[in-house]
Amino acid sequence: MAQKLKKQMSKLSRRGPHRVMVGDLAVAGLPGRLYTPAEGDGVPGVVFGHDWLTGVDKYHRTLRHLASWGIAVAAPASESGVLPDHRGFVADMETCLQILAGVKLGAGKVTVAPGKLGVTGHGMGAGCAILAAADRSVVRAVGALYPAVTSPSCVEAAKAVSAPGLVVGSGRPFLIDAGSPAKVAANWGCDDVVYRVVDKGTQFGFPERIGTNLAIGVGLPRFSAQESARALLTGFLLHQLGHEKDYAAFSDPEADPGKGVTGYTAEELAEEAETPVS
Repeated sequence: MAQKLKKQMSKLSRRGPHRVMVGDLAVAGLPGRLYTPAEGDGVPGVVFGHDWLTGVDKYHRTLRHLASWGIAVAAPASESGVLPDHRGFVADMETCLQILAGVKLGAGKVTVAPGKLGVTGHGMGAGCAILAAADRSVVRAVGALYPAVTSPSCVEAAKAVSAPGLVVGSGRPFLIDAGSPAKVAANWGCDDVVYRVVDKGTQFGFPERIGTNLAIGVGLPRFSAQESARALLTGFLLHQLGHEKDYAAFSDPEADPGKGVTGYTAEELAEEAETPVS
């Protein structure tokens, strides 16, 4: 399974076979964007939450990537100010779940199966995705990329999540990183959680913002780390929501994802969660 996962990581880091349609959530009364495959009945659908002070446009490649693999994505652009209301953002994510399940998407040629809904996000949005999934049976999978601190606490809320989860953590310390991904994963409310660390990944380095990175002196984004995180998320969602058994290794904490990504067994995760952040 290890060799298969390594091969699939390479495959899913590239664009998928579907033509992608991009739309506006404003037609449903929310700021944000919709990314869908051009057609498909009963496809998986996820809501993607953005990080603090990070616009939805900074995730264009990621959201288009998911849609190219047959996953419909709704990305609300609300709560983008300096003092976001996390509860308000969660409410908007819940509204997006209803939109995905209740509206024909794309050019009217795409429908999302109500039993294939998930929530995902990055940084603040990852934390809010966990809040949105707590005690909600409609959510069938959660993908949390570098989850950051939220109010209420996503670390505590993870205990009430019954859906399978993928939590991705940073392999390099960075000043702006603001969360405890390992503790989030260790607190997960069911045994179906996978914790991976992208060795050269950071919370700040995941969005697509070359100009900002250069301006503050952290250099170009680490594109390989972005691709690895996208592949991990895509494979996990295809398995959990798309029910594609070929991608089962993405939900297996024992599977080795290969170079650039470190996997953690349940025992290793428990140890990592107890390690103080330096």
